Amino acid sequence: MPEDDDSEHITSADFRASPGVDDWRVTFAGPQTHYPCPDLATGLRLVEAAVDASAETGVAPDIDLRPEGVSVVIRHDIEVKMTRAGVELAQRISRSAAGLGLTADISRIQSMQLAIAQGADVDVQDFWVTALGYRLVMDGEAIDPLRRNPPLWFHRLESGVNGRGRTHIDVSIPAGLAHDRVDAALAAGGRLAPSSNVPAWWSLASPDNHGVDIAAWPDGG
Repeated sequence: MPEDDDSEHITSADFRASPGVDDWRVTFAGPQTHYPCPDLATGLRLVEAAVDASAETGVAPDIDLRPEGVSVVIRHDIEVKMTRAGVELAQRISRSAAGLGLTADISRIQSMQLAIAQGADVDVQDFWVTALGYRLVMDGEAIDPLRRNPPLWFHRLESGVNGRGRTHIDVSIPAGLAHDRVDAALAAGGRLAPSSNVPAWWSLASPDNHGVDIAAWPDGG
């Protein structure tokens, strides 16, 4: 089933409404999950099962195997969209994980991007893309070609904007985890910035005025 078949594109709400995907949450990077593993050998068995499922569904996920466990992201971005085949892939991976006695840890799910501010009369895209070895996928968005590091989003600002530092980090996490994360950040010395749009996102400033936006991804967009 081809990933780029427009008739098969689905929304995050469609994904979450599908059976057999309770181990998964959708962030702005796409559906993802994390399975803690007792050792690398167990993680490798899950990776092998995911590779087999990928070959059968035609969907190629990003898989990260580490001593702590296995993380899987089914991409959803400007180049790759969510499909019914992606749902099938998630279902198969979840069944394989259950067969290995693994339980998903939803609290480890998150996606990040760097939001690079541009002044009204300045274009900084070429500098950042070149300096980081990234690839521009469209005007205003760039990615690490291997997707190992956070994507870049370039946002245009009016000159003379004051307040929290303008270049900041965006963190996308499941909606059910957002309040606890924000409360912990505030308790650690952060403050809520006026640009917040609660409950969609909280704009936080560190004690030295650097910024983090925590987006409560609703899995329903």
